[in-house]
Amino acid sequence: MSSFSEETEQYLVALQQRLDVLIDHQQQLYAHQHTLEAECDQLRQQRDELTAQNGQLRARIDAMVARLKGMGASS
Repeated sequence: MSSFSEETEQYLVALQQRLDVLIDHQQQLYAHQHTLEAECDQLRQQRDELTAQNGQLRARIDAMVARLKGMGASS
């Protein structure tokens, strides 16, 4: 026979169920956090790529503008 009263047994069972729910919730949050971290890494990489492309395009446009100004000055 159990050394706990019926009331204490019920309390412990309810407490264990609540702990199980909290543990499940914590595991879901942990997985969600890792998903968000992976998405952030991907977005940072995309940002870096777009920044590099922007720099390249800016340099090409500056070169075109310089050529156009050169054409206008030599006419």
